[in-house]
Order: sequence, then structure tokens, then C-alpha cells
Amino acid sequence: MFRKLLTALAVAAVALGGASIWIDRQLHAPLRLPAGGEVLVVARGETLTGVAARLHEQGYLPRLLPLRLYVRYSGRSAIRAGEYRLIAGQSMLELLARLERGDVIRYGITFPEGWTLAQWRMALAGEPRLRNLVGDLDAAQLAADLGIAQANPEGWFSPNTYFFVAGDSDRDILIRAYRRQREMLATLWEQRSADLPYADPYQALILASLVEKETGLAAERAEIAGVFVRRLRLGMPLQTDPSVIYGLGARYRGDLTRAHLAERTDYNTYVISGLPPTPIANPGDEALRAAVAPASGEALYFVARGDGSHQFSATLAQHRQAVRRYQLQPRADYRSAPKPEATTP
Repeated sequence: MFRKLLTALAVAAVALGGASIWIDRQLHAPLRLPAGGEVLVVARGETLTGVAARLHEQGYLPRLLPLRLYVRYSGRSAIRAGEYRLIAGQSMLELLARLERGDVIRYGITFPEGWTLAQWRMALAGEPRLRNLVGDLDAAQLAADLGIAQANPEGWFSPNTYFFVAGDSDRDILIRAYRRQREMLATLWEQRSADLPYADPYQALILASLVEKETGLAAERAEIAGVFVRRLRLGMPLQTDPSVIYGLGARYRGDLTRAHLAERTDYNTYVISGLPPTPIANPGDEALRAAVAPASGEALYFVARGDGSHQFSATLAQHRQAVRRYQLQPRADYRSAPKPEATTP
């Protein structure tokens, strides 16, 4: 009797060992994925067995039983929702580890320096993986929702590439951009040059936006900021076209006329004194640095050369001469922006 019991136990042990080896082999076998790869979407609240059943139905997981037995005796079943890229050659155990870590697909959305809030919102609205939480709010409502003091939140969003996962919202991106811009401005404000003609950091943000829209050359930012600062100190109008264009809004059709320059708006810096009431775009880090640390010098004027750079002048006579040279007799290949740098393939 005792020998029979030992024999039965031995047979059971062998069977159990064999089953364990079989389960292990099945779980380490590569999933049968299509050559082009696949994306697995795990819904909130979905279980591992539910995900495995879908993979089995699609033909990616040949057998369900090994995974069910493994989950039952290992206790590994907690997974995170999101989008996962199924990688060719990976096994079910490898996929399970990624589901547990939440190794989801991350996407990126890029906002260049100098984009307006309207451009930001168009880009966010065009991203189908982001939920729309604030897209229908007007500017004042958006500012209130994000905790921005100004009714017009223009300028408060830091240009950058922001990464997100499917199911994040447009509000998530804007909150992160606002916090980054606020922190960067606060840091640079503490490092500002002495005797700047700004009442507060917000005015530095406004001037940074003017600098951002006036030049695409990094080497010119501080010099253009210096021109604007000297004009503010002297009480001269800033006379910057991008501000006038911003004030025209949808009425601007690509051609800035004499009538536009004479029209009184809050943003017409040919007519008003000092800074416009808000930023006119979202400035990047370098434009912020230029605004709080402008270049010294005597230049009070600048005009576009037509190659993306500017000619700076200290006197009105010099400026008029530069205008005649670069504007009244423009070059055939005239460009308002600098030529893109060549990239190495």
C-alpha cells in the first residue's frame, strides 16, 4: 500500500513537473504577431485574462490555458491601461512585464517658438489621441481654468515638445507648458540686469514675445531686446510690426498697410506708448533670456536685410539709409526669416 502511494506521488510529481515545463515553454514562446507589428489597447478596468482572450481570438496567443494557470498560481494579474506596441519576437511573459510596468506608447507634440495660443489650440485640436477638455473655452475661460491671472493667457506657454499617452487631455499639455513658462520666467527674473524698464516679470514676458516675433536668429535676440529697452527708457514708440499684426487678428491678410500702421489698437506700437497690454506670442527660453539681459549699445533702430538678419542703426539718418538699401531696393531672394541650416544626412 505504501509503495503504491509512493508510486502515485512520484507519477504526480513527474506529471506536475512536466506540466510546469510545458507552461513555462508556452509562456516563453514568441507571440504570433504580424510582420508589421500591432498596437494593443488595454481599457481601464480590463483584466489580464480579458486581454489574453483578445490576443487568443486574434491568433496572437496560441493557447490560453498556460497563462490562466500561471496567473492563478503566481498571483500576477495587475496591469495598467493604455496603448502598448506589440514587439515582434516577444513572449507573453515579456508582454505581461510591460503591462505591469505600464510601458505604454508615448507620443509627442511640438510647439515652436513664436507660435500664438491660437496656433497651439489648433495643434491640440488636431491630435486625436488627446481628450478635448478645454478646446471649447474662450481665452478668458481658459486662463481662469488654468489659474492664469491675466484674462488673455497669450505668452504663458513654454514652446517645447511635450510627450503624452493616449487618453491624456489638451488641458494636461497646457498645464505643463504653463508651469514650465512660469518657472522659467521666475528663474530668469531673479537673474535680470539692473535698471530694466519693466514694472514686473509679466512685462518682461511681453517684451520677450516681441523679440521672438522679430527675429529667427539666436545671435540677434539680445541686440533686438536692447533696442526695445532703450526705446522704452527714452519714451520712444516701439514700432514693431508683429505687434500691429497681432492686434489686427483675423483682419490681417498678409499685407501690412499704412492704414494699419495708423489705426489705433491696443497693440499698435506705432501709436501707443510703451509695451502692448499682453504678449503677442509664446516666447522660448532664449527670448526670455534676451528680455531680462538685453545687449548694451546705442542702436535704436533695425531693419530687415532680406536674408533673415537685421541692420542696426544708432541714428535716424543711418536707419533711413539702411531702409533705402534693404527695403526700397529689396534683393530678388528676399527672406524675412533666416535660411534653414543644412542638416547632415
